[in-house]
Amino acid sequence: MGLDKILAISGKPGLYELKTQTRSGFLAESLLDGKKLSVGIRHNVSVLSEIAIYTFTEEVPLREIFKKIQEKEEGKQAINHKESKNKLEAYFSEVLPDYDEDRVYTSDIKKVIQWYNILQSKGFTDFSDSEEDSASGEEE
Repeated sequence: MGLDKILAISGKPGLYELKTQTRSGFLAESLLDGKKLSVGIRHNVSVLSEIAIYTFTEEVPLREIFKKIQEKEEGKQAINHKESKNKLEAYFSEVLPDYDEDRVYTSDIKKVIQWYNILQSKGFTDFSDSEEDSASGEEE
């Protein structure tokens, strides 16, 4: 399962795994509690593989940030996403020193850290490019 199968759904807590398509949208399963959810076109859905964070020079894909957190924490959980604004910003500065403070808000940092912790707790540790994932999947 690559990041191209992991979804953030606006208004819904946590992350979801894309399970299957339906006539009116698709079926997703919560990574938090395993409940299935029918997602229609009215939902605002983001695929994690398509999300990037602004820096002063470029946009860094979320998978790259997850890799950096994973290296920093040696594969363990990151700090709690409910820490103070100053702690979160200081932590994120260590992970991505040149992130654009004007365009990356504390709420964005909280989401990134929370998402990393959810994925890490579910044993998801492969943050490689989705193209690499699909290439290796075809060989099986």
